[in-house]
Amino acid sequence: MSIILKSRDEIDIMREANRIVAEVLSFLKTFIKPGVTTEDLNNEAERITKERGAIPGFKGYGGYPKSLCVSINEEVVHGIPDKKRYIKDGDIVSLDYGVIYKGYYGDSAITVIVGKAKENIKRLVDVTEKSLYLGIKQAVPGNKLGDIGYTIQQYVESNKFGVVRDFGGHGIGKELHEEPFIPNFGDKNSGVELKEGMTIAIEPMVTEGGYSVNVLNDGWTVVTADKKIAAHFEHTIAITNNGPEILSLL
Repeated sequence: MSIILKSRDEIDIMREANRIVAEVLSFLKTFIKPGVTTEDLNNEAERITKERGAIPGFKGYGGYPKSLCVSINEEVVHGIPDKKRYIKDGDIVSLDYGVIYKGYYGDSAITVIVGKAKENIKRLVDVTEKSLYLGIKQAVPGNKLGDIGYTIQQYVESNKFGVVRDFGGHGIGKELHEEPFIPNFGDKNSGVELKEGMTIAIEPMVTEGGYSVNVLNDGWTVVTADKKIAAHFEHTIAITNNGPEILSLL
């Protein structure tokens, strides 16, 4: 496994890349409402990115056709924007976005409840976001990769939700997906040792039901096998001797 450690100068650039991602997601959170299409969201993300002097990071990546991933309700990740798909009241919408800035990637995701939702769904979204921050706390030099996944899994499952296992976080830098893969489950004190200079994206994907998923015929959209609602949050962080630094904040 070849893990690329970053210099302070590289992390400074990645902080700027991720700040642009955070700006996009912050705007989309206010822009999204019933009647807006998923293509509208994609176009707004592209507009802001261009204004900031960056390039959409997902468009064309592995053949992905759009810039933003918009996953609704039982969709977990990689939902493709469509000008004919309208946001509805009560939808649970996960927005995953990345940019390239000065040769480095930024990557982050949020889940937005549009209008009213049942209490259990609100709790699902809250637990998913909380699990992300609990996982981030484990990203310190000397800990192991498994400490992140173990912490996320324990918190999520203690709240009676499921942790998706087929997808997870990843190293990030000049490439969108670098080593290591970061599962959202696992055993304490297992896996590679975390070191200063590692930059990683931690992204729990949590379901109302089981953890099994399927990929739709479009080859991208991942859905829960049991059609239960899913939520997704992600931050890119740098591991430092002063603790984890979240790069994808405004």
